[in-house]
Amino acid sequence: MKIRSTAFNIFFFGWLLLILMTLWVFLPFPRRFMQRAIHFWASGNLIGLKLIVGLDWVIDGKEYISDGSAVFAVKHQSAWETFVFLTIFDDPQYVLKQELMAIPFWGWYAKKCEMISVDRKAGAKALRWMISECDDRLRKKRQVIIFPEGTRVLPGDKVSYQPGIAALYSKLPLDTPLVPVALNSGLYWGRRSYIKKPGIIRISFLKPINPGLNRKAFLSELESRIEAETDNLISNT
Repeated sequence: MKIRSTAFNIFFFGWLLLILMTLWVFLPFPRRFMQRAIHFWASGNLIGLKLIVGLDWVIDGKEYISDGSAVFAVKHQSAWETFVFLTIFDDPQYVLKQELMAIPFWGWYAKKCEMISVDRKAGAKALRWMISECDDRLRKKRQVIIFPEGTRVLPGDKVSYQPGIAALYSKLPLDTPLVPVALNSGLYWGRRSYIKKPGIIRISFLKPINPGLNRKAFLSELESRIEAETDNLISNT
């Protein structure tokens, strides 16, 4: 397992470096060119995991995947989910911390793709900015991916969900679904873990949460759905 993990880590960072050094050629072109290039990079990561480590993945609840505007509130256990949605959706837009935009090359490409950066130190101002940016992307019929926990969490651990997801939910148009997403990626690619394990990651898209709930009821519903399905995925692995 260690040998395979070492081989994949060499591949992963080598592939990333190659992408970082070459994608600047797409900067003058329309955003969609960069989006396709990033999709290619993410697909390469998944192929590398399968061929080198023996780690594959499957989707449950495909009927809840939308190619139009939608918000996907995703359980966060691993670096894996920070790129897999680039291959699932037609036009995905991640909500991410502003510090990532300062990374040379990577930040340029993320800005070109119009990812949504949030300054977590800015308080209410950051919240208003995130809602405004998400609204802009949804009006353009894109898919917004947000991690309601705000950080990666070890399998089995629990943290409170951040209020930003509730604020976003309260402002969504009635025809925009908010889809909870559970997964078990942390069992195979742990938080800050060198070792990558063979197996099958399961990602489960759940029934959208209906509009109209108050903040407390929404957060309770979202957390209970995601955590219950995540526990189910872990216990049946």
